[in-house]
Amino acid sequence: MRALVRPEAEGRSMRSAADFDDWVSTLTAVELAEPFTFVVDSAGVLRLAPRRSEHVICAGGGPVLGAGEMSFRTEGGRWTVGEVSNQSTGYCPDVSSWAAVARALDAAGIDHPAGFTHEVLFRRCPACDQLNIVRDEHFVCVFCDEELPQEWNVDRP
Repeated sequence: MRALVRPEAEGRSMRSAADFDDWVSTLTAVELAEPFTFVVDSAGVLRLAPRRSEHVICAGGGPVLGAGEMSFRTEGGRWTVGEVSNQSTGYCPDVSSWAAVARALDAAGIDHPAGFTHEVLFRRCPACDQLNIVRDEHFVCVFCDEELPQEWNVDRP
């Protein structure tokens, strides 16, 4: 993925409400109807890109504090996040990344829910090293049937 990173493909940085307003004013109703790829870069800045963008490219190939997908709507004349998830197979962020996402949204002047509206639990299997998505609290590797840890461990060797 990092080989595909080009400055023009990186997500648009949202450091303030003015940044978000400028960006959203360039979008069509069709574009706004779909969720967007997002990352919170290592500086805590929200970056947005079209939904089918890769998270690693959106982040410019760098580390992130959070990643996933989010949609927007207007409510009472203000922009708000309609739905937000940590669904990113490029980074597999823990649900605890919400704090960084909330801070970045606050900085960009965007109202948001109290947490992810759809949480994805990622775990790395200690036996076979494969990435897993935990469903229905079933902490068992789909590849080798070994138990998965309760704690997030994706970035650990």
